Amino acid sequence: MTITELETPALVIDKTIMMQNLAFMQQHAEAWKVALRPHTKTHKTPEIARLQLDLGARGITVAKTGEAEIMVAHGIDDVFIANEIVGISKLQRIKTLCGSGALVSFGIDSVDALRQIEQVFTTDTPAHVLIEVETGENRSGVTDKEQFLTLLRAIQAADNVCFGGIFSHEGHAYSAADGDAAMELFETAQNDTLAYVELARSLGITCKRVSIGSTPSLFIAALRGIPLQKGITEIRPGTYVFMDAGQANAIGTYEHCAASVLATVISKPTNERVIADAGAKALTMQSRGKGICQTEGKGRILWDRPLQVTSVFDEHTIIIDRDFHDAVAIGDHIRIVPNHICPVVNLYDHMHIVENGNVVAVWTIAGRGKIT
Repeated sequence: MTITELETPALVIDKTIMMQNLAFMQQHAEAWKVALRPHTKTHKTPEIARLQLDLGARGITVAKTGEAEIMVAHGIDDVFIANEIVGISKLQRIKTLCGSGALVSFGIDSVDALRQIEQVFTTDTPAHVLIEVETGENRSGVTDKEQFLTLLRAIQAADNVCFGGIFSHEGHAYSAADGDAAMELFETAQNDTLAYVELARSLGITCKRVSIGSTPSLFIAALRGIPLQKGITEIRPGTYVFMDAGQANAIGTYEHCAASVLATVISKPTNERVIADAGAKALTMQSRGKGICQTEGKGRILWDRPLQVTSVFDEHTIIIDRDFHDAVAIGDHIRIVPNHICPVVNLYDHMHIVENGNVVAVWTIAGRGKIT
């Protein structure tokens, strides 16, 4: 089957570009002498997770318990849930995964969560936790030294918990004014993370894993040949597998964009308006409003000059451009690079893997909708 035979809208993955992206990050992780634990929330697809592991990744990262269950069910036995897990039923699900022989670790940032963890896990099947530390993103994670030390001491005193290390996420680098500013934020975030490592050491506790991550900061650092701080042991980029319009703007090129949405031109109601069949339910409404990942419109059309989707309705893509209008006919296919690929993948049941215009595989997005 060729790409032109696909019903639209369809999620299309250029296999050559994807494999280049996977190799790029793996090679730089090895050069940095850190483990690559890719975040699979971007692709949610066991086949891609297996490719990442085969290339040398040391386990994977997920965002939710349901995603962990999917990956373990497909034979992946080293999974980190980079999120705080709160709720007895969710903790019991993780315990079940651990009891099956998988190593499933997860995040914690409060003593309150620790109390629930202690209720569910046992000395025979202990919980493996990493403390999340906040380094400027203003999201989750402990925010000061006393919080960290209090939680660390509580974990030490717990009977059913194994402490694995710490993790952070410098997602605020997305909003940096430019690449130089992103690298400054990245360096500060690493230093802040490592300061918590030293605090743990002051109690005689070793952080075996010191995990950081976000695609734009790591990709820019790799492109610029910037080393990581000594003491970082693991990186968790996710979007690098496909990239998207936001990431492309951060690095200044679309050549790494492996994912696109294939759409069909279905209407040309005026002399400048084009309508295609991939609306908000195929592209999302997302855009990035500032920083190195700032985007215009609702997606970037792959055409002979820069062109954005003007707007979207639920089922309609709106493109207002006279030249584009005159260049396409009703029935033509167009390809759109989403602004943010992660939520777009979660809209589809399948992804179509393409080489040289031919569909070489159709993979089920098994983790789609696994949000608990």
